[in-house]
Amino acid sequence: MTDTLSSLDDLRRALAAAPGADAAARTAAEDRNAQLTKPPGALGRLEELAIWYAGWRGDARPQLRAPQALVFAANHGVTKQGISAFPAEVTAQMVENFRHNGAGINALAGHVGCAMSIHPIQLDRPTADFSEGPAMSETELLEALNIGWQAVDPAADLLITGEMGIGNTTSAAAISHALFGGEAADWAGRGTGLDDAGVALKARVIASAVALNAPKTGFETLRCLGGREVAAMAGAIARARTLRIPVILDGYICSAAAACLAAEVPAALDHAVAGHASAEVAHPALLARLGKAPLLTLGLRLGEGTGAAVAINLLAAALAAHNGMATFAEAGVSEG
Repeated sequence: MTDTLSSLDDLRRALAAAPGADAAARTAAEDRNAQLTKPPGALGRLEELAIWYAGWRGDARPQLRAPQALVFAANHGVTKQGISAFPAEVTAQMVENFRHNGAGINALAGHVGCAMSIHPIQLDRPTADFSEGPAMSETELLEALNIGWQAVDPAADLLITGEMGIGNTTSAAAISHALFGGEAADWAGRGTGLDDAGVALKARVIASAVALNAPKTGFETLRCLGGREVAAMAGAIARARTLRIPVILDGYICSAAAACLAAEVPAALDHAVAGHASAEVAHPALLARLGKAPLLTLGLRLGEGTGAAVAINLLAAALAAHNGMATFAEAGVSEG
């Protein structure tokens, strides 16, 4: 498997050839789950989560030992259109906060023993304003995809990806509008705290950008309407797919990045579950388009990978029950 993507076709081929879950391990996990001392389905989605993880790890009784969190940061040229309540300088300031372990993702990733790294990408060079033309060239897109692709640790047994980039909810909304249609206003939310007039302006910018760029494929959508951090997340999620590393998706921006992969190869997100539905208004609709039911709905809207990090606690609980409970035979309990 290549450590560097030399073209977008490389990525398409890698996704198309990626292995699926281990069917034998999944079946064995299902068999074990059926024998545990509880009524069938009594642990609800925790049962589904443990079985999903077992299949992708190739182990009927898997342990979660080496989760990885990757946080990518970049700036967006479209911010000059006034679509954010915060200035672009905040991106670099937050990167320093990440580096000093002061952000939400630092605290939440540390709580679950998740190794975290921050990857700022050309913060002094925002993408082009995509309301005036494509955000990136194909070369720039490939560079960002490779940053994510190469950041994944092959020894990780779970991946979450987060982001920091003022303006990136506008990017996520534009990607969603381009891929799934509807009205631009359906996909535009408050982001970092826009008022009603700001949201209306954001929707107008999104509508004109999608009409101007008119991308036809997932990767063209990512190139024209994405950001470097959005593309890096897509690259990391794709690499995890090829390595059969399970992924918990974070919020709206992460889900938009993932949607570009699914638009190219429908099975590209088979290894992924949705950690949560965020407070960003269009995120539940995007997850529905992806066929991903969120594990949590907590009103989160921070990004950074925080919702996915919280969801790791659910996976740990699911595995604790799956691996630690006795079977009916072991406990001497009648199955009825």
